[in-house]
Amino acid sequence: MREISLDRLRTLVAIADLGSFAEAARALNLAPPTVSLHIADLEARVGGALLSRSRGRITPTAVGETLVERARRLLVDAQQALDDVQRQVQGLAGRVRVGASTGVIAQLLPQALERLGQRHPGIDVQVAVLTSQETLLQLAAGTLDIGLIALPQLPVKGLDIHPWRRDPVMAFLPARWEPPAVVTPAWLADQPLILNDSSTRLSRLTAEWFASDGQQPTPRIQLNYNDAIKSLVAAGYGATLLPHEASTPLPDARISMHALAPPLWRQLGIVHRAGDSARATAHVLDVLWEQGVE
Repeated sequence: MREISLDRLRTLVAIADLGSFAEAARALNLAPPTVSLHIADLEARVGGALLSRSRGRITPTAVGETLVERARRLLVDAQQALDDVQRQVQGLAGRVRVGASTGVIAQLLPQALERLGQRHPGIDVQVAVLTSQETLLQLAAGTLDIGLIALPQLPVKGLDIHPWRRDPVMAFLPARWEPPAVVTPAWLADQPLILNDSSTRLSRLTAEWFASDGQQPTPRIQLNYNDAIKSLVAAGYGATLLPHEASTPLPDARISMHALAPPLWRQLGIVHRAGDSARATAHVLDVLWEQGVE
């Protein structure tokens, strides 16, 4: 069965409002035979008369009134849909899906999203907590628009991966501890440790840092939630290795932060689909690039 076109419904509403085929034709910039054809087609579809002539004016029949009422709502909805899509095309509105780790979401995204809200309040950013590998898979599948991932990563066809920011990894210790002037793998390996679990790139980085001095410590606890790790450190339960972003507040007063020897860095990247021209995505990328540091 053919669908009823919006053009035909628009013609019906115009005749109902203006009371004349000729006036409707002028208002819609249509030829009079086209207006008649639209109404004939609608009446054939519904199987009854939609308009009647009374005292020289065209008015809807009872059936016509029902269709006119529904048609008005459909036309408003259709115009609203077009307006919404045009706002997205213009970058004034839209939905952008971002994937990142819990640490990145907690420490880095809020400032970027605050700037985005000031400049483009109509853009809705949906954030998913994902590992770097999950983010890459979802981007390749088209269910994400932007990912914030740990580097390095192997190239992925159809995705653009760029370095974003580089932050030092620091030793986070209970403040009551008395560490040496330099926190080394050998010293830290002898302490109770609370580290990221093996699903994270940071876990591999810290394992390599310990291994550089021949250390292979067994952590007391492994988590994939940096704020929970910091809470346990504050409670004196152990030490950890975590990135410290220069733009974020200092940790809890019950935690002391110390540089590592040798130094260790966490490198993050931005990834998005190659050729993505959506303006809303571009606006989100703009504020993220501003959040990046080298």
